[in-house]
Amino acid sequence: MIRTFTTYLLLFLTVVTASAVQTRFTMDAPTAVEVGQQFRLSFTLNEQGSNLKLPPGIENNFDILMGPSTSQSFSSSTINGKTTQETTYGYTYILRAKQEGAFELRSASIEVGGKIFESNTIKIQVVKAQSKPAQQQPQAGVGGSGGNSGADQQQGKTQNVELGSDNLFVRVEMSKQNVFKGEQIIATVKLYVNPNIPIAGFDQVNLPTYEGFYTQDVEIPQQVNFTREVFDNKIYQVGVLKKTILFPQQIGKLTVAPFDMSLLVQQQVKQRSFFDDFFNSFRTVKATISSKPVTVNVREIPNAPASFMGGVGNFNITSDISAQDVTTNDAVTLKLTINGSGNIRLINTPKLELPSDFEVYDPKVNDNVSVTSSGVSGSKTIEYLFQPRFEGNYTIPAIPFTYFNPGTGSYETKSTPEYQLNVKKGSGDQTAKVTGSLRKEDVQLLGQDIRYIQQGDPGLEIMGYTFFGTPLFYLLYAGSTFAFLLLFFIYRKKARENANIALMRNKKANKVARKRLKAAAAFMKQNNNEAFHESILKAFEGYLSDKLGIPTADLNRETAVAGLQKRNVDQTVIDDFVSVVEQCEFARYAPASGSESRSELYSKAENTMGLMEKQVKR
Repeated sequence: MIRTFTTYLLLFLTVVTASAVQTRFTMDAPTAVEVGQQFRLSFTLNEQGSNLKLPPGIENNFDILMGPSTSQSFSSSTINGKTTQETTYGYTYILRAKQEGAFELRSASIEVGGKIFESNTIKIQVVKAQSKPAQQQPQAGVGGSGGNSGADQQQGKTQNVELGSDNLFVRVEMSKQNVFKGEQIIATVKLYVNPNIPIAGFDQVNLPTYEGFYTQDVEIPQQVNFTREVFDNKIYQVGVLKKTILFPQQIGKLTVAPFDMSLLVQQQVKQRSFFDDFFNSFRTVKATISSKPVTVNVREIPNAPASFMGGVGNFNITSDISAQDVTTNDAVTLKLTINGSGNIRLINTPKLELPSDFEVYDPKVNDNVSVTSSGVSGSKTIEYLFQPRFEGNYTIPAIPFTYFNPGTGSYETKSTPEYQLNVKKGSGDQTAKVTGSLRKEDVQLLGQDIRYIQQGDPGLEIMGYTFFGTPLFYLLYAGSTFAFLLLFFIYRKKARENANIALMRNKKANKVARKRLKAAAAFMKQNNNEAFHESILKAFEGYLSDKLGIPTADLNRETAVAGLQKRNVDQTVIDDFVSVVEQCEFARYAPASGSESRSELYSKAENTMGLMEKQVKR
C-alpha cells in the first residue's frame, strides 16, 4: 500500500512539475525605435490566461495607443509516431515612444489556472526621429525618364549615386583596441543601412586584410541577415559581412586599412506622366562606400620566463602516462593536454627532460580548435614517446607550462605531476636498436633480422651458352637504337611546343574551362548557390585569359570584351557572355535563386563558351 501511494505521489508531482515547465509567457518588442514612432508590444502564451498586467511604469515613457488585440493559433506536430498539439494565445499593444533614452521594460504578468506567471524583461532604446534620405533624381542624358531607366535596367547598366555617409556605410568593429601581443581580438565587418533605403544586392565586395595579425575566420551564414541596431544615436539595419579572430604578431600601432564595396540600391524615379498617381517606377543604382581605418594599439608582454611557450589567454594543463611498470625497450607514451581559450595553435611544444639512457622520439602534436563568435578555444594534445634501454627506477620530471593571462596582465604557471618509472630487464638483445614514429604500435626492433653474407668458397659454374653476339642480340640492339632515336625526336617536338607557353595555354583553354563548368554543375546539384556562380566566373576568367593571352591580373570585363571583338566574335555572343558574368556577380551576394534559374544560367554559360571556342579559332 505504501509503495503504491508513493508511486502515485511521484506521478502526480511529475505531472505538476511538467505542467509548470510547459507554461511559457514571453514578451517581445523592437530593440530600437524613434521618438513618436508607433511599434508593437506583443505577448505570447501557450495556455489560456486572464488578467494580463503590463510592465509597471510603462506609461511613463510610452503612450499606449491601442490594445490588447488578441489572437489564437493552433499547431500540431508528430515525432516518432507521437502527435503533440498546442494552442498559442497572443496579445498585442500599439505603443508610441515619448522621449529619447534607453528603457527597460520589466516583467509583465498573467494569471493561468489560479497561478501568476511573469514574462521576460526587454530593453528598448529610443532615439531621435530620423529624416528619410533624399532620393536623387536622374539627370537628363543619364536615364532621366522612366523609359530610359527601364532601358538601362534591361541592358544591365547601373548608375553611381551618393546616398550620404550617414545613410549607408561599412565599418570594422573591434572587441578591443588596446591589447597585448598574441591576445585575441574579435573583428566584425558590419554594413549599416538606413531602414528607408532598400538594398537589392552587392555589386563588388572587398573585405579587409589584416596585416600584422594571425587570423582565423568565424563561420557565418552566407546569406546576410539584417537586424536593427542603434549606432551614433540612429537606427540602422545592420548586417554582418565577416567575423574574424585576430592575434596581433607585432607591437605598436597596427592599422586595418580602408576597403571599398559597391551595393545595388532600389531608387524611386519620379516620372512626368498621367500614371504618376497610380504607379511607382524604380531603377537600380550603384552606391560605392568606403570604410574608415581602424587602429589597434599592441603592447609587448613583460619579460617571459624560460617555461613560457608563447601561450596568451587562459589555459589549463593535464597529463597521463601509458604505463609506469615496464621492461627495457618497451615504448612509453606521456600524453600532455593543454586546453582553454586563446592562441592555442601558436603555443610551442614544451620540452620533456629525460635521462640520457632513454631513447626519445619527436613528439606528436594534434590541435582540436573551435572558432566561434566568442573567440578561439579548444585543446592541444602532445604525445611524447620514449623507451628505457636499461633497467632501474627513473623519475619522469614534471613539465612546467607558463602562459600570459591578459585578463590579469601577468604570467601564470601550471605543471604536470612527476611520474615514477620502474624498468625491469626484458627478454631479448639489450643492444637492439629501436626505430619508430610517435605511436607505440609503429615501434619496431631491428638487429634481429640481418642476413649475413654467406662465407666459404662459392661454387661457380661456366655456362655453356651465351646470348651476347647472337643475331637476336644485334637485332634487339638495333631495334632499341631506332626506338631511342624515334622517342628523342618526338620529345624534341613536344619540348618546342611546351616552350611556347601561350600556344599550350590556348590549346588547353577549352578543356580546363569545361572541367570548371563540370564543377559548377556539381555545386548546382548540391544547391550551393555561391560556389556554383563562383565556378562559372572562374571558368570564363581562366578560359579568356588563356585564349586571348591576357594575364589574369589585367583581365576584367572591358579587356575581355575588347579581346573578343578583336577576334571578330559575334556581338550576340559577347552580350551573352556579359549577361552571364553580371548574373553570377549579382547572385553570389543576393538571396539564393531556384534550381531552374541556375540550370538556365548553366546552359547559357555552356552554349556561350562553345560559340566562343568556334569563333575565336576562325
